[in-house]
Amino acid sequence: MTTDVKTIIVGGGQAGLSVSYYLTQQGRPHVVLEQAPAAANVWRNRRWDSFTLNTPNWQSALPGAERPGSDPDGFLSREEIVAYFEDYVKRFRLPVGYGIRVNSVEQDQTGNGFVVRTSAGSFAADNVVMATGLHQFPRIPPFSRHFPASIRQMHSDHYRNPQSLPVGSVLVVGSAQSGAQIAEELNQAGRKVYLSTCSVGRTPRRYRGKDANWWLHQMGVYRRTVDQLPSPKAKFGGWPHISGQNGGHTLSLHQFARDGMVLLGRAQGVHGEHLILSPDLKENLAMADKFEADFVKRVDEFIAANHIDAPRETLPVLRDGYESGDPAELNVRKADITTVIWATGYKFDFSMVRFPVLDSDGYPIQKRGVTAFPGLYFVGLPWLHNAKSGSLFGLEEDAGHVAAAIVHRTSRATSESAGVSAQDEDEKVKGGNSAAETNYRVANSSW
Repeated sequence: MTTDVKTIIVGGGQAGLSVSYYLTQQGRPHVVLEQAPAAANVWRNRRWDSFTLNTPNWQSALPGAERPGSDPDGFLSREEIVAYFEDYVKRFRLPVGYGIRVNSVEQDQTGNGFVVRTSAGSFAADNVVMATGLHQFPRIPPFSRHFPASIRQMHSDHYRNPQSLPVGSVLVVGSAQSGAQIAEELNQAGRKVYLSTCSVGRTPRRYRGKDANWWLHQMGVYRRTVDQLPSPKAKFGGWPHISGQNGGHTLSLHQFARDGMVLLGRAQGVHGEHLILSPDLKENLAMADKFEADFVKRVDEFIAANHIDAPRETLPVLRDGYESGDPAELNVRKADITTVIWATGYKFDFSMVRFPVLDSDGYPIQKRGVTAFPGLYFVGLPWLHNAKSGSLFGLEEDAGHVAAAIVHRTSRATSESAGVSAQDEDEKVKGGNSAAETNYRVANSSW
């Protein structure tokens, strides 16, 4: 048996819920299919206990909802994020069906619609929105299997707190946002930490009286569009390491070295008891230093050009990391390493979408989330449109655009069949609650 639903949103994370919000406000029949059993699964089950958002509260509101937290410049904890999402679903009565895994999205026999096959049966839909994001599966390099069996290994997805790890030293692989924050927490907890670095930038948490993200927003960095990137692969680049922990602070590899952390080059492989390293530690440090210096210079120039009254500031210059060695290998047994945490990012797979809609990197071919196949959309991806895309800050634009495309397509089809204008159709459903109530009942029924 196939259930008919006008629009299906695959994924109940922040992007899927945002599209659902806009469609619900328009009274458009739809349902969100989420394989997790509850809202905010990523924040609830795939982040460590002390995790906080790195974006300040003024950048972290979901569409239609108030800014979270009491302090606009504060940072939400993991528990606060989960509560915020739960309230969002309940408050706007979003039609989310939990515990439903989508297996495939195919074209129907007419060629004008879709068949969505799931663990709860098949659905027929006029529109499908893929909102699963890019952070779908933990990425761990194949050479990880060559570590001695006695060493416990986990992705940052599964790290929870220092107390949950075996006694001994910890190797953290990756110095982007997650890796740097986890390494800092472990070091502060008294663990001996070895950090395998990568070429990621550093920005100060605050500079000249404002949060770094405030300056980026004012300078128009978030408005930079995908067509301005130097290459298609640039959209997969990581954000600079920074922290929202303890009210927000700067993360510095040099400070890590000063605090006793052992910095290493990029991990390349494992041979017996030896971790093979690239001799690029100094290059990675220089990259982080230059990134911060360029940021500071750009802010200073922006302040001067716009005659902004901002206090002058000189950031501390640390060089401790350069005093570290840059070994070609590390004996993990002699270093007493008992745990390896892979902060090495994620893989994604959109093969469930049975349409030729992916580029050579497996990234969806689309324009602002709209594909060449009428009714098929993507949302929640980095650089879907601009630098804000993929973050909470960018949902109003991206989800709003995709929802508007769905409304326009549906209105046009309705007007063609009923002989009324698309504008009249839009006006008829604005503020209506009957379709939204139907959505809610369908999502919360037993399929």
